[in-house]
Amino acid sequence: MKIKTIIILLLLLVFTIILFQNLEVVSIQLLFWKFEMVPLMILFPLTLLLGVIIGFLFFGTRKKKKQQPKDDKTE
Repeated sequence: MKIKTIIILLLLLVFTIILFQNLEVVSIQLLFWKFEMVPLMILFPLTLLLGVIIGFLFFGTRKKKKQQPKDDKTE
């Protein structure tokens, strides 16, 4: 297995453990909206998804420019 795959699996395992240890229901307020009775088990994945989307929007659109070697041929 590649090291990247192992790290992703370990992070997913840790996220799953955290998810199932936080089964409480909380109320959240976002600007002028107030949501009562929101389970943390739903709030954590939504927050993670929002972070992934923001990450792709800001950093996923950057393309690495391939540097082309300069031609030193003179005619």
